[in-house]
This record gives sequence, structure tokens and C-alpha cells, in this order.
Amino acid sequence: MPAMPISTLKGTWTRLIAQERLKRSSQAVAVIDRTIHIFGGEVQPRQPIDNQVDSISIANDSPQIQSASTTPAPSPRVGTAAAVLNSKMYIFSGRGGVDMAPVEEDGALWAYDPSQSSWASIKPPDGSKPYPPARSYHCATSDGQNTIFIHAGCPASDRLSDLWAFDIEKESWMQAPDAPGPHRGGTSIAYSNGKLYRMNGFDGNTEQGGSIDIFDISSNTWSTVKFDANDNGGPTPRSVCTLLPLKIYGKDKLVTLFGERDPSSLGHAGAGKMLGDVWVYDIFEQWWTKIETVGSDGTPAPRGWFDADVLKSSDGKEGIVVHGGLGEDNERLDDVWTLSF
Repeated sequence: MPAMPISTLKGTWTRLIAQERLKRSSQAVAVIDRTIHIFGGEVQPRQPIDNQVDSISIANDSPQIQSASTTPAPSPRVGTAAAVLNSKMYIFSGRGGVDMAPVEEDGALWAYDPSQSSWASIKPPDGSKPYPPARSYHCATSDGQNTIFIHAGCPASDRLSDLWAFDIEKESWMQAPDAPGPHRGGTSIAYSNGKLYRMNGFDGNTEQGGSIDIFDISSNTWSTVKFDANDNGGPTPRSVCTLLPLKIYGKDKLVTLFGERDPSSLGHAGAGKMLGDVWVYDIFEQWWTKIETVGSDGTPAPRGWFDADVLKSSDGKEGIVVHGGLGEDNERLDDVWTLSF
């Protein structure tokens, strides 16, 4: 393992907006053309708020929320996962209904087209072929071309380690090899240059950390890079956080931030120890560095059970947008922040 470099990289937080309508956790966030789209989530545990899409454009100095309620639309749900592909937001499954059971839709994805403010259900035409079972607190990403990836999460009982790829053009699923164990929910996945990077999560007993599992799409194989998860050689174990691929000063990085450690004894109804740190991983050189962050509006409160996405600035630089989540006081958060480097 290469030695930890001394980094001068800093991050700057800016608070975009905070409103009661945005208060929630376990939601999905997707950025398309510098507009933030938010779907699902809960304020009261196990009560999905509704199935509107709340959109926030950052093209002006005073971001405002625009809400779209359309038919058809996905049923209200929490713990879904979103990915962006070809200027649309795709979601898969989640928890909903009276029993808060996994939302089973026979392998269908929902696609939101912001240019039309409309949803479409994309269901595999051949229902006899395998598709991923319903789940919640899974993760999703895309290759930016024609494939959505769905990974892990919580089915009706236990947890999963499976990886599925949905070809948008063929409207078909293909199952890839399972990721290294243990099975987990609240894990994170990111795509960069033909590979998927997976880390963190909760296996039912322990927060996971200390490794990045890497899936090479071309060879259909997993490998693992270990690191010291001691807040020095790398981030401490955590779940319900995020992992995002960014180019920072022309170099390919992964960024993970925030999350929960030491989960609550109340499970989904409570809050454990929340983290407020930001870590950057150099994919080529394989080192972590903890980022010092500042902000004229302060910095975001530590949180888990939030969502985030990559956001490009007007000059093309890549940063991060973070929305909502659950604070350590077990209160849902109503704020939206950007992090620039």
C-alpha cells in the first residue's frame, strides 16, 4: 500500500437551500443538466412521503423548488436507488405499501424524463428471464452509455450481494457474479473507466470498511484493495453514505462522505453515530486522503441515510451535491449543499 500523501486539496461547502418540503431521509437524488431531482423518502419512519419529484435548478442565484406530480408514476417508497443515463433518472424498487415490504415490479425500472416531467415504466418484455428481486437500501449506478447497475440491499429478509446489469436498448437484465461477502445493505457503488467500485455497508451486525471491491466489467471478475480503516490510512467503516466518481484536477478520484457507524438499537426507527467527514481516493495511485472542508455558510451536519450525486459547475469542474438525510438527533434534514474542490 503506498504511503498516505500530504494533500493540499481542500473542499468548499455552499448551502443552496433549506425548506420544509425537502425534509426527509432514505430518498433518491439525481443531477441532470445542473438540476437536482429528488424522489421518495420519509419524514416519519416507515411512512413514504409521496411520489412527487422535487426539482431544484441551480442556474440562478436563488434556487427554487418545482414539484411534479404525474400519472403514471412510481408508488411512494423509501430506500430506492437512482442512476442517471441519457438525461433520465432511473430508479429500481424500494420499500412501500402498508407493510413497507420491498416493492416488487417484476424487474421493471422507472425512468423520469425531466424534459417532459413524466415517468415511464420499463419492463423486460420476456418475463420468463431472470431479473433482480425486489429490495431496498441497495445502490445503483450507470456506465454513462446504455447500462444501469443494481447491487445488494435488503429483500424481504436478510441481505444481498448480487450484481445486475440492465441494458436499456435491449430492455433486458443480466446477472453478474456476486460481490465479495458479506451480504449487505446501505452499501455504495460507483462507475469509473470500465470498472465498478463498491465499499461500506451494514451486514446486520457490523458496519463494513477497510476495502474497496472492484468489478472489472470486461473480464466479469471481482478484486479487492485493502486499506487501514482507522481514520488515518482511510475512512472508518460506515453505511448509508455515498461513493461518487469525480475528476479532480484532471485525475480520476472516488469520494466518500458522511454515513452512519454504530447503528441504533432501534434499527430503522432510530439514529446511530453519524459522520461528517469527506475522503478522496486516487484510483490510479490507490491512496486515501481526508479533505479539510470550509464554507461561508458553515458545513453540513453529520448525517447518514441521505443521497448525493455528481454536479458539474458552469466551468465544467466536478463537485458534489448532498441532500437531506438523518441527523444524529434522529431528526430528518431539509438542506441541500454543494461541495466544490
